[in-house]
Amino acid sequence: MAILGTGAWGTTFAQVLAHAGRTVTMWGRNRETVKQINGGSNDKYLPGRRLCHTISATTDPASAVADADLVVVALPTQTIRGTLAQFRPVISEGTPVLSLAKGLEDGSNKLVTDIISESLGIGADQLAALSGPNLASEIIECQPTATVIASENEQIGSAIAQACHNAYFRPYLSTDLIGCEIAGATKNVIAVAVGAAEGLGWGANTRTTLITRGLAEMTRFGIALGARPDTFAGLAGMGDLIATCSSKLSRNYSFGYRIGQGKASTKPTNCRPASLRARKQHSH
Repeated sequence: MAILGTGAWGTTFAQVLAHAGRTVTMWGRNRETVKQINGGSNDKYLPGRRLCHTISATTDPASAVADADLVVVALPTQTIRGTLAQFRPVISEGTPVLSLAKGLEDGSNKLVTDIISESLGIGADQLAALSGPNLASEIIECQPTATVIASENEQIGSAIAQACHNAYFRPYLSTDLIGCEIAGATKNVIAVAVGAAEGLGWGANTRTTLITRGLAEMTRFGIALGARPDTFAGLAGMGDLIATCSSKLSRNYSFGYRIGQGKASTKPTNCRPASLRARKQHSH
């Protein structure tokens, strides 16, 4: 199995796959990070954590995906289109592709699986997305969690779920790919708002109001784009929303908190709301 990206979440998911008995090859640009992974660690993103011996890394795209029965995209959303161009000639035809990324593409407002589809020239029947309350810093400690594997192709979704299922990581299946991706993108907006409110010193009433009404707005938005409402009541919706809005490990919550305190100096992660009218027309 191949993972494109050597950040915290990509490396953590490599560990999840390894603990499920899989052999993983990671791809990254940074030679020092690749060297560290081959030595059993990734100190830049997961300091002090030892990686399984079945995880290796390379800077060569062809070597990373050679004979891979699954390609996992664990790249920042805004870099996916440019990065995947070099993989299009070397990924074997028919290979399933799983997205770990969340958000919308700047300018086009497209979902991550749309970006992947266009960049690799593959159809929706090869694509899946993972979404849920999955904070990497807790998963790398083998703390129990669950997630959703969403794909319009039930066979591919089931195969990916089996591949990453281990003692602490429990995947559930969904065919609502649009709903899971919309939930994963929009919950970040609510997390920034909750963080800002708490940074201002506001309490539980405000936080609960933002989460509850935020979930309602996320659901209405998703339904308008062709998603199923029950998706937003599950792990990919409410589950991920609660985790992202409640933990200081969440980058979007932390960014919002700094805004509330007047200290924000960095950008959040893929949390810009936007119109997806074109996607709605495509989904119908």
